Amino acid sequence: MRVVSVVGARPQFVKLAPVAAALHTHGIDHIIVHTGQHYDENMSGVFFEDLAIPEPDVNLEVGSGSHGQQTGEMLIGLDPVLQDAAPDWVLVYGDTNSTLAAAISAVKMHLPLAHLEAGLRSHNRRMPEEHNRVLTDHAADLLLCPTELAHHNLIAEGLGDQSVVVGDVMTDICLKILARADSVALPASVPDSGFLLSTIHRAENTDDPARLAAIVSGLQQQPEPVVLTAHPRLLRKAAEAGYELNAGNVTAIEPLPYPQMVKALAAASGVITDSGGLQKEAYLVGTPCTTLRTETEWQETVAEGWNQLDPQLEHPKTWSWQAQVDSGAPRTSYGEGSAADLVARELLKRVP
Repeated sequence: MRVVSVVGARPQFVKLAPVAAALHTHGIDHIIVHTGQHYDENMSGVFFEDLAIPEPDVNLEVGSGSHGQQTGEMLIGLDPVLQDAAPDWVLVYGDTNSTLAAAISAVKMHLPLAHLEAGLRSHNRRMPEEHNRVLTDHAADLLLCPTELAHHNLIAEGLGDQSVVVGDVMTDICLKILARADSVALPASVPDSGFLLSTIHRAENTDDPARLAAIVSGLQQQPEPVVLTAHPRLLRKAAEAGYELNAGNVTAIEPLPYPQMVKALAAASGVITDSGGLQKEAYLVGTPCTTLRTETEWQETVAEGWNQLDPQLEHPKTWSWQAQVDSGAPRTSYGEGSAADLVARELLKRVP
């Protein structure tokens, strides 16, 4: 059996790591296509080395652009790649433009399509990620759900017959990295303890200068040092608006390699973010999280008391908080570390 994985952004490289290992274990021929959606070394290339992912077989080097331009250029590049590979499955990950482009390309060529991380819903149609995930789910032949709630979402949309719960593959890699965190060295810019870890990158938080100003001001007024791992979009938008990130209690640093990010996350007293993946990883390592969005796809993190939302940015004094839950209680809503193996088994079992 042959599987083509299409990835292009930092969270997808993390998801790819355990999947690539599981496909290899099961003797599946695996072709990796990197669209080039994230092309900065700290957002892309370093992940393949740090997570022991095989080098991409194809790199489309699409780069940045508007959603339409980026997706269109990916389609142009993907069509001949998928035609030549003639895979049994095209496997797409998450909710990026790379995911949607690969889904469209596969469907137009009548190639079986599997969507990893299927069924997540924010119910916020202003988010491009929401459109990407909904459209991909309704195009796919196999929907690999990370949670029971995601599965129920798909059943409600009439997609239950082609969906199955496998767990979340990011749990696999996060727990693996956490188990060997003692061997990971943090840079000097990250304290051993007593700090907040932050990432801000979504368009709704960075493209509105007034909202971005409120977020930057809130971070700078936190009672503990804030280590802000600065996404290229944040750096660009802050510079355009004339906002200084390194002020008050904030130290802005380059994005950390994934093993260092997991260790920093476990060492932090709290997280302030708009990232989907970081909310979930904070839950997995037992670090309280504040999410600066109106909603979250990972509703289990809120329901279980590890995550709070502040959509209006009204309560920056509460961004540093302590979860009132049993830190020793099991946190298994996203699986126990075997999702990638289940993904490989489902692909083998359900070859059209």
